[in-house]
Amino acid sequence: MKTTLYFFLPLLLFFTDNVNYEVNSKSFSDDIKTEEALSLEGTWELVDYHNYVDNEVAETYGHREGYRQVKMFTKTRIMWSRKVPIDSTEYFGFGTYKISDGHLIESLECGSEAVLKAIDTMRIFSFELILTKDTYSQIEIGPEGDRIFSENYIRIE
Repeated sequence: MKTTLYFFLPLLLFFTDNVNYEVNSKSFSDDIKTEEALSLEGTWELVDYHNYVDNEVAETYGHREGYRQVKMFTKTRIMWSRKVPIDSTEYFGFGTYKISDGHLIESLECGSEAVLKAIDTMRIFSFELILTKDTYSQIEIGPEGDRIFSENYIRIE
């Protein structure tokens, strides 16, 4: 009996330890994948807009043919550009961003002349952020805390 116990006890401990190790390794790996999947790093293209009434989407609309808006995010930097076919004005900007408590905060450092005129008094923008692996929405929040307007993007790289 003792011989059997001495034989099976180390095997049991070995397999139990390996099972726990595999579970813990898988869990850690899953956490890394989730974190990577929810990163803004990459290139995104605007697909449509939402207008909100009482915090619900009231209207969805696209953009004119030929219009294009693209945002590129690195770990800490953002750059965006907009092409409006009926307007020769250049629209682009560059700055930093951070994500905090479900909000995207963009701080523009420089941009095209048209953008700098438009943001002359305000260079920091805060949006509610809804992020999935391949889409994100940046939602403008009004003074009363209600959703007003969103830009909705898809990941293109």
